[in-house]
Amino acid sequence: MRSRMRPAIILGVLMTALAAFVFTSTHASHKGGQKTAPTPTPPQYQPPTITLDSDAQVVTLCPDAESMSNPRVHLKATGVSPEGKPLRYKWTVSGGRLEGEGTDVVWDLSGVPPGVYSAAVTVESGPVDNPLCTAFTSTKVVVRTCPPPRPVCPNVSIYCPDVQQAGAPITFTASVSGGTPGITPVYNWTVSAGKILSGQGTPTITVDTTGLAGQPIAATVEVAGYNLECRASCQASVPAPINPTKADEFGEIARDDEKARLDAFAIELQNSPGAQGYVIAYGGRRTRYGTGRQRGDRAKAYLTTTRGIDASRIVVVDGGQRETGTTELWIVPPGATPPRPR
Repeated sequence: MRSRMRPAIILGVLMTALAAFVFTSTHASHKGGQKTAPTPTPPQYQPPTITLDSDAQVVTLCPDAESMSNPRVHLKATGVSPEGKPLRYKWTVSGGRLEGEGTDVVWDLSGVPPGVYSAAVTVESGPVDNPLCTAFTSTKVVVRTCPPPRPVCPNVSIYCPDVQQAGAPITFTASVSGGTPGITPVYNWTVSAGKILSGQGTPTITVDTTGLAGQPIAATVEVAGYNLECRASCQASVPAPINPTKADEFGEIARDDEKARLDAFAIELQNSPGAQGYVIAYGGRRTRYGTGRQRGDRAKAYLTTTRGIDASRIVVVDGGQRETGTTELWIVPPGATPPRPR
């Protein structure tokens, strides 16, 4: 009897437990006859994106404005919110100054030392005191100084003198203008002939022309200090020595022939203003002493009285005696050494 009742008891217990579970579940779902609302899911925010453009990557700062690149760099940030939310921009730079705000600013790098500088921008959305989403980007700019200026030769010229007399010192003068600024020029002179008496290392030299009559003298100056060959040259001509010219020579000839020779001599004197006429007269070996002087005085008298030559332009020299009586007629320009009897 006991063994037949045990399965029935077990089945009853299981049915009772199942009924209690169904009741509890139904009661929890339909308490008060209403359904319970599900717990809300927090909203999912999407972060913005940002790009940054710069109109320069290198800035060159030079003392002079002509060779300096623009020290003001224009920066433009472009932010995009997938949800269409308003965006705020915050800028920072590691050097220089920022001008403006928002998406477009100017980065002024004037006066900063050489180096690499960065500019960064952050974009954010949501409440100001508690931004929900942010994005960040940055760019760099290299600031460099000007390279040393390329050396430039100055304009160099030399004044060449007009030499008036052989043997007299002459002066050459150099003139320098322009070129690389801040350089003190040094003058190195060379001459093709003669000797530099003074002025080496300065803009002006004096050169001795002794023994250089009739020769050219080239002077060259090299202006040092520019790391370049900066030079100029000029040439001066030393006049040849002025020598007297023998116009005529005749011996014992007829008086009329002598006058004809003196007529030609007078024409040469008239064509040589400033020159003097020298008459060197010689007596013959068989003539008495002083005959040469008489021949010279006779020629001068004819030239002055008949031909109208100024007496101060005629010089008579008694040459002494030769084998036969002789008369030499000379044209002596200014500065020439007068002839001597031979």
